[in-house]
Amino acid sequence: MNTIFRAVTILAMAHIMILDAAIAQETVESGHIAVETPATLSPDEANQIYDELRKRMSTGYAIAGLPIIKDYQFWKRYNSSPYLSATHGQRFVNNFANTKASTYGKLKSGEVYPEGTVFAKDTVTVTSENKIFPGAIFIMEKLAKDANPETADWRYVTVLPDGTLFGDTTGAEPELAQYCHACHQAKAKEDYVFYVPEEFQIKN
Repeated sequence: MNTIFRAVTILAMAHIMILDAAIAQETVESGHIAVETPATLSPDEANQIYDELRKRMSTGYAIAGLPIIKDYQFWKRYNSSPYLSATHGQRFVNNFANTKASTYGKLKSGEVYPEGTVFAKDTVTVTSENKIFPGAIFIMEKLAKDANPETADWRYVTVLPDGTLFGDTTGAEPELAQYCHACHQAKAKEDYVFYVPEEFQIKN
């Protein structure tokens, strides 16, 4: 990692830590500022906390002015309750997808999602000390074929709770979102998309 990239990353991490200032202990994990002591929540508790924060979260993200996530909370949510995600900094996450993602969870090996597919994963910080904050929202948008071969035509964007854009692989500070695709390489056969953990999948 070169000196400039390291400096930019440290500054960006500091920004997130300011937003989560009341969290006493955090560690760096998988490119995210990770909550060191996340709470243990039942599904009902996680849903209640999210319901209390969801309007505030959507209002904050909207400040970024990204049309692709406008009204994302009205899309289908594929998880039964927010669940703890180690790969998203030990925060509680939701999996939303727009109508283009009709094969989400059913994609066959080697198939790809159509252009215009968008996944949105919003997050909530809940610590064992019962400190609760909105987290960032992580976005994947499927671009036109060959639009960005380095990321298999996926655009990765992160928006902080105050609407600050924190990395966009097709726009400002793309280096801050590069780790997203590196992580998603593990799901290359499923077009680089992770599905909901089995215990949080909605059963039909």
